[in-house]
Amino acid sequence: MIYSYVLASASSRRRDILTNLGINFEQIVSDVDETVPPGSDPAQSAVELAERKARAVLEKRPDSCVIGADTIVVVDGEVLGKPKDEGDAYRMLKLLSGRTHTVMTGVCVLYNHQKRSFVQKTDVKFYDLTEEQIDRYILSGEPLDKAGAYGIQGLGCVLVESINGDYFNVVGLPVARLHRELEQLDK
Repeated sequence: MIYSYVLASASSRRRDILTNLGINFEQIVSDVDETVPPGSDPAQSAVELAERKARAVLEKRPDSCVIGADTIVVVDGEVLGKPKDEGDAYRMLKLLSGRTHTVMTGVCVLYNHQKRSFVQKTDVKFYDLTEEQIDRYILSGEPLDKAGAYGIQGLGCVLVESINGDYFNVVGLPVARLHRELEQLDK
């Protein structure tokens, strides 16, 4: 039986998802280097970053079950992380306008010398966006701290025409799959 969970993330969205699941946990920011070499496989990079976060926090809480996660947005093979500034956010949103992109969340769970990791993928299609819609969304401030420059759970929901896959994966934590992985550790 796992008695202590730790979320290795600063994300309030991941915190809320775990809270809604009814898991009692502590949240600790990992502060690891999140750079990956150019040309790296996006799915592999997401899992690698999730593991980096989890391992950094495991050093502080070695008796806990540590959950690390990293979400990226990929379009035409280009990885869109968090925008550097408003101009970068505009570039990303213009690139996503009217198109389908893939949201990938890598997850790594470390507990009692066990590691379970996976990547969840969800395809998201945006409506065609006008310059005015993009500018208005950027002025809200919401896109500046989110991969791909949008948050589906907030004002960014009006940009999304459809999704194919796990909604919570787009928010930042594929909770149904995570729950199944945690059940396997708990046996």
